[in-house]
Amino acid sequence: SARNILRCAYAELVVTDLEKSRNFYVDVLGLHVSYEDENQIYLRSFEEFIHHNLVLTKGPVAALKAMAFRVRSNEDVDKAEAYYKELGCRTERRREGFVKGIGDAVRVEDPLGFPYEFFFETTHVERLHMRYDLYSAGELVRLDHFNQVTPDVPRGRKYLEDLGFRVTEDIQDDKGTTYAAGMHRRGTVHDTALTGGNGPRLHHVAFSTHEKHNIIQICDKMGALRISDRIERGPGRHGVSNAFYLYILDPDD
Repeated sequence: SARNILRCAYAELVVTDLEKSRNFYVDVLGLHVSYEDENQIYLRSFEEFIHHNLVLTKGPVAALKAMAFRVRSNEDVDKAEAYYKELGCRTERRREGFVKGIGDAVRVEDPLGFPYEFFFETTHVERLHMRYDLYSAGELVRLDHFNQVTPDVPRGRKYLEDLGFRVTEDIQDDKGTTYAAGMHRRGTVHDTALTGGNGPRLHHVAFSTHEKHNIIQICDKMGALRISDRIERGPGRHGVSNAFYLYILDPDD
């Protein structure tokens, strides 16, 4: 089994222009730099204590490299590797980790075609939750969830339930066909969500704010910077979860 997943922890994205991506994620959105060099930038949210929530890796084609979940122990990394091997999935194990700040980890191509990572060991960094001198009006305080697009949501839902996720909400038609499902491990609305469509592909990585006025501030900031055309949808409120949302496009769309 691979059921001892704690939470969504970080995403690694391949970006085509590291400078533009840094401007977007750091200067506009205010994520905090844990480490950077000429090829990668490691970012974390305001209340995070592990090394990062987002890794931006320079590359020729924009892509999702990994969605990473933290598990309860090193033994659970072993269990995750064995679980996916038993499913016949491609796996890669690196005791030294795939990125800085993360130790022993396994990356897999899951049955839906998504790149997942499971790890326990991580470098702890300063948690900034009392550093109000660094707190911006649109502060992103936590990594909230991933959203994955897949053509067969019922199949994906069963796979994630077998993995130990629980359904918090779903969207069905009158015939009972499921079009979307939120799945969680830590008791929030979801750690990852499945949305019906052409895939496998990543729809978004979501960060949470303390209040909805923080999201309005992000809109105002983007307007002042003359980049409001990068707002894809919102601000608005989801009908199912009641969450206040804003969808914006990064430099790689």
